[in-house]
Amino acid sequence: MNKTININLGGFFFHIDEIAYQKLKRYLESISRSLSDDPQGKNEIIADIEARISELLSEKITDARQVVNEGDIDEIIKIMGQPEDYAGAEEPYNESSYSYKRNSTSGKKLFRDGDDKFLGGVASGIGHYFNIDVIWVRLAFIILLFSGVSPLIYIILWVLLPEAKTTAEKLQMEGEPVNIDNIEKKIREEFSNVSENVRTVANQASEKIKGGASEFSEKISQTFSKGKTKKNNGLEDFLNTIGSIILVFFKVIGKFIGIILVFVAAAVILSLIIGGFSIGSLEWLNVDGEFLQYPPFFYDSVLPKWLLTLFSFTLIGIPFLILLVLGLRILSSNVKQFTKATSLTLLGIWIVALLGLIFTGIEFGTSHANYGKSIEKSTITLSQNDTITLKMVNDDTIYYQHNLRRSSHKQEIEIGDHKKVYTNNVKVDVKKSNSDDTYFVIQKESRGKSKGKANKNAQQIEYTYEIIDNTIVLDAFFLSAYKNMWKDEEIKVTFYLPENRTVYFDNSIKNFLYHVDNKGDIYDKDMANHHFKMTDKTLKCTDCIEDDFDEDEIGKETI
Repeated sequence: MNKTININLGGFFFHIDEIAYQKLKRYLESISRSLSDDPQGKNEIIADIEARISELLSEKITDARQVVNEGDIDEIIKIMGQPEDYAGAEEPYNESSYSYKRNSTSGKKLFRDGDDKFLGGVASGIGHYFNIDVIWVRLAFIILLFSGVSPLIYIILWVLLPEAKTTAEKLQMEGEPVNIDNIEKKIREEFSNVSENVRTVANQASEKIKGGASEFSEKISQTFSKGKTKKNNGLEDFLNTIGSIILVFFKVIGKFIGIILVFVAAAVILSLIIGGFSIGSLEWLNVDGEFLQYPPFFYDSVLPKWLLTLFSFTLIGIPFLILLVLGLRILSSNVKQFTKATSLTLLGIWIVALLGLIFTGIEFGTSHANYGKSIEKSTITLSQNDTITLKMVNDDTIYYQHNLRRSSHKQEIEIGDHKKVYTNNVKVDVKKSNSDDTYFVIQKESRGKSKGKANKNAQQIEYTYEIIDNTIVLDAFFLSAYKNMWKDEEIKVTFYLPENRTVYFDNSIKNFLYHVDNKGDIYDKDMANHHFKMTDKTLKCTDCIEDDFDEDEIGKETI
């Protein structure tokens, strides 16, 4: 029956029998003695070895009541290697050391690399695991960013993957065997890098101190030489004082500029973040129309709107992020600038966003390059003395408006499962017919990348009318495809009346009359609720009273 001891090894609690404890203690002491010639990083090496032994024991001990025995310690020593085999860094390995290496665990584990990270070190960890350069992993994340999946995957991996902090974890991340030799070499490399950086900084500081001392000595010698030749000049002291004040003033101005840069950049970045979440929330809630208006070039684009929105935020956000860091560096010298890898990555993302928006802008410009139209002619059959009545109506089930008026403003609506554009840009005119026929022409106008596409867009505009006896009821609106939101589209309805034909303008049409020529130059709006007869040249009011119009209102409407 053996005595058991409770130990804390690498932060974990174990029950170990006395014989195994003594063997483990001697093993760790022998390792410590093997490192005594070079104590640099000795404590850290021992801590990492203990952490590795603790990890191996945790894999073996499945029950908290299980006791670590001598056989368990022998297996651990077999994996870790004997300390005498690795006593000297320059000593060649013997056969036994190689056998220990072969028995060491060399399987890779996926960690986040905290020493080479842009955000969380996920890309660097994946690069180590698959033995590929980290730049290709980062480029893959950037390309997948446009699909919307990459950020979610990155965040999930950031949360789930642990960061390689200890030397043993870093070796596992790189696929190196976790034994005494590799742990010691890894730590010595890190200390060597730190020492090299310290020496570099020390040399730079020494050079600056030497330069400052030389400059100070030179100034002292100049001062004493001047003192020997002439007395101190009061004007010189005054100028030196003014120079110091100016220098302090410019330093204060610099700090003030830094505060402004930080404030403005932080405000813009915060606004972009809030705006991004707001737009996403509105789209998720299917809130469109007046509450959510995209720039004109977002419509009828090959690229999806969410990607163009991301490009816009990136194009604005990255420069202001750089200004934010610049402002912080002005205020505090402790703030580090972006690394070269980070700067190049940000530049690449910004250029991709810029090219995407330039492409979309060029595409938008070409979609308005050509003008097209579609003309529809309809004949009106009337008796000799019939009067034509013109009216305008709106479909309130599509889009309700209390007051009907001509406007180029467009509204986004939904009919069924299809988005369309609703607008009241309808113009009505009356002219003299060159024949004895009474007819009207509906001209639809639109734009497109080519003449044919512009004509096709015009033909697809939805506009209806109805003839009831002698009354012609025109729609006060027309519908167009959603992609044509920012195309210059309109409807022109022109009535052609022969001589002596009479027309009556209903009150509903007054805001849609456009440059209707008439004797007396009556305003278009004032022609409503009156009868006009076509003369040999133009219309003449048959029931107008001069008192019906103010003197200031007599004249042609030019709107």
